[in-house]
Amino acid sequence: MNHRKRPLIALACTLPLAACAAIPEALKPFPAASEGYQRHVIDLPAQPNEAEHKVELIAGKTMEVDCNLRRLGGQWQEKTVEGWGYGYYELGKVGPAVSTLMACPDGSRKQAFVPVGGEPMLVRYNSKLPLVIYAPADVEVRYRIWSAAENSSPATQQ
Repeated sequence: MNHRKRPLIALACTLPLAACAAIPEALKPFPAASEGYQRHVIDLPAQPNEAEHKVELIAGKTMEVDCNLRRLGGQWQEKTVEGWGYGYYELGKVGPAVSTLMACPDGSRKQAFVPVGGEPMLVRYNSKLPLVIYAPADVEVRYRIWSAAENSSPATQQ
């Protein structure tokens, strides 16, 4: 074998291994994103009492809007990594925007984030595992941290 080709063959054999090494250890159990989808990962910082926190997942698109209220259609699903028991979230196909039909003044058009409508997707706060979300490639995923109040209030009995 030609001595010049040996380094090229060695490099070709190690490239697939280098690509695997680029995936963080915590993400290896999770499936790769399907065609047309993107995997989003949220690493949460540790909290003293994580049971008092929730994470709201917000998906949407930046679109040109006017004074009307807009929402996108879409359905969240919670799934489990087979054999591991780790949960992840998937947003199905995001439908067209629905809107109110108010007459808007001239010049009210602007770029704004339009979220997927429906019930908010609140998920458990867990800093020990990454929060993995699969969404269509043209969708942006955002999140908010919700915290419980320190004091609870008694309900009145009637």
